[in-house]
Amino acid sequence: MKLHLGCGRDVRDGWVNIDCYPGPGVDHVVDFATGKLPFDDETVEHSEGSHVIEHLADPLFFMAELWRVTEPGGTAVFRCPYGSTDDADEDPTHVRRMFDGSWSYFGQPNYWRADYGYGGDWQTVQVSLYMFPEFSGATDSALQAMVRTQRNVVAEMAATLRCVKPARAPLRELQEPYEVLIVRQRPLS
Repeated sequence: MKLHLGCGRDVRDGWVNIDCYPGPGVDHVVDFATGKLPFDDETVEHSEGSHVIEHLADPLFFMAELWRVTEPGGTAVFRCPYGSTDDADEDPTHVRRMFDGSWSYFGQPNYWRADYGYGGDWQTVQVSLYMFPEFSGATDSALQAMVRTQRNVVAEMAATLRCVKPARAPLRELQEPYEVLIVRQRPLS
């Protein structure tokens, strides 16, 4: 089964389309902030959510619930505005900024310092940073420096996560590096 999370009006054939509001083609209405996904454990192979996670005040609840229904090795891909863009703050429905390092906190190894009651475990596989077109001529090292120090360099990002089951121990030494790609094209959203 493949889930299209926060589908809105972008209903996909062959996917289970989920949104927080009813609409044409929406298969399930779920409040991601508080609701359970209406699926059995380990029945989902792949999920995608475009511009969903930045709307959640508590993404840990949602990511733990998505982890529950995802099969071991299953994947989830999320797209969202980069945390240092105007888009991250301009939309009054956005409640959370996301950065390339944010995704690691959906994995247990990042909780080696403290336990916040989060039970899911997602390994960050890859994060793609989609640059604004005016930076397409900059070198990778210049872009990396600008991403760390300036606003409105990265327009959007996409993160690919892999479901780890059983969950890993919250040990710092289990943290794994992931690939960060700099993409010199217009964002897809």
